[in-house]
Amino acid sequence: MYALTLAMLTSTTNERTVAMTHTHRPRARARTAVAALAAATAVVLVAAGCSIQIRSEPDPTIGADTMLINADKGNPQFERNFNPFLTNKRTASTWIYEPLLEINPLDGEITPWLASETTLPDARTVDMTIRDGVEWSDGEPMTPDDVVYTFDLIKANPALDLKGAWQHIDTVEQQGDHVVFHLQTDDVPAMEIIGQTTIVPEHLWSEVDDPATYRNPDPVGTGPFTLGNYSAMQYSMDKNESYWQAEKIDIAHLILPATNNQLDTVTRGYDWAYSFISDVEGTWGAASDTNSYWFPPGGVIGLMPNLTKAPFDDVNVRNGIALALDRDQIAESATEGYLEPAGQTGLILPNQQDDLDPSIPDEGVIGQDVDGALAAFAQAGYTQQGDQLVGPDGQQLRITILTANGYTDWLRAVQEVRAQLGAIGIDVQIQAPQPAGYQSAIANGEFDMALGGMGNGNTYQAYNTLLNSGFATPIGETTASNFGRFSNPAVDELLDEWKAAIDPAEQQRLSYALQNVVYEQKPVIGLYYGGLWGLFNDSKFTGWPSEKDPYMAPQNYDQAPLLIFTKLKRVDQGAEG
Repeated sequence: MYALTLAMLTSTTNERTVAMTHTHRPRARARTAVAALAAATAVVLVAAGCSIQIRSEPDPTIGADTMLINADKGNPQFERNFNPFLTNKRTASTWIYEPLLEINPLDGEITPWLASETTLPDARTVDMTIRDGVEWSDGEPMTPDDVVYTFDLIKANPALDLKGAWQHIDTVEQQGDHVVFHLQTDDVPAMEIIGQTTIVPEHLWSEVDDPATYRNPDPVGTGPFTLGNYSAMQYSMDKNESYWQAEKIDIAHLILPATNNQLDTVTRGYDWAYSFISDVEGTWGAASDTNSYWFPPGGVIGLMPNLTKAPFDDVNVRNGIALALDRDQIAESATEGYLEPAGQTGLILPNQQDDLDPSIPDEGVIGQDVDGALAAFAQAGYTQQGDQLVGPDGQQLRITILTANGYTDWLRAVQEVRAQLGAIGIDVQIQAPQPAGYQSAIANGEFDMALGGMGNGNTYQAYNTLLNSGFATPIGETTASNFGRFSNPAVDELLDEWKAAIDPAEQQRLSYALQNVVYEQKPVIGLYYGGLWGLFNDSKFTGWPSEKDPYMAPQNYDQAPLLIFTKLKRVDQGAEG
């Protein structure tokens, strides 16, 4: 019998709700970059012994200046939505519109973007110099007025404030080529949060009746690409020749197909994809000599309870679930050994090892302890009766876990959680809507428990988005963070203290306090480190981020690609030069 080398490559790629990471990974093999035309689908099935080898071959109809990129997803087709403030926007909208600052989520390093310089005159003032010479793609100049307008827009429409900037801002004023943000309190971390806001043109958006529902079908931005041809199954992007960094962009065109399951990812010959793939070395790695991959750390995957609902509002229930789980087995099942079990602090180790509170045992990793789990459940009124864990009402404890259809690693994690909790008598059901439905459900709080995550390269921002009650909107109202609706006034005070803290020692003290909140109260039950699943082909473009050159996270969604696009070089031009 033949063993399929490309086993189980059937799920769609995805844009994760949170950055995901891994800390223990095979090293990507060194590849020799060769000048080649764009690769499209060409499947070669070679029965060698008992395996089937699948490869990609070049397609001469796609030019050497064109990138085939697997970064967006149809459901099953594309909606023409380029509003950069909507959660169901086209991924490429963040390559059309730009932020004030580019921030690497791996290490928090800041690159000036539409703001050429940023200063903090004091702890409650952010002064940004708006870059001169930037044009909108329709030829109009981008000015500080556009920046002020954008912040006024998201203040008037809070659902568009995806980064929570107005949780920090009191007023915004223009002073020549500067935009000055006066903050509500001493607030040192606010600069990065404000800087990630996407800027839109006042001369166009001021005519929009309802920005919160506007689909922006013909986008005009400052970014490196403009919208080209569009259909429900595929669209293209063209280089913005008036881009303020046009000399750094070697890509003339991008092609984004809607069909992007994992088999397509391997065989279609993408130049850049983002996906967990089963047996990545034997599939993506083996499909082409110029394929490589990098899965750096980026977040903690965990069970996210809806804290507004019983029994998840009882910390004893959350403790019981946490203690009942074997994280080694979950990580192995979900990721085929690429990722390790994660600690319960929300920190990404070893990246943030220096931030870890050394008093927390085992670096925050909670080992499986079935007796301890049953004791925790008993404190909440649950006892084992036969093969069921029964609550005070005489009914078996039932949990419905929400995940996203097509996220195969997440589904395997949830299936392993179901098996382990079932072993102590909990009835676990799994719901897996399409990614857009999953995102809508967690944003609106319409779930019992969901697989999601916590953590990023900025420690303050990681805890702020996880714990800040300002994000804890009522069920049915959309939020951009704190999907579990955690709310604790004492924790809000700790976050406020951190905002005002300039002394690194004081910041560390507050970080330790918040780590212990996450460890003890479990707003998210950490399971394993998730991966930023960067898949690259070096045949046409080189300069991808890597373990040796981690200048940016390898994700091809959100704002990371803006910096990556400026680093990539065409192989054929390099060979000629």
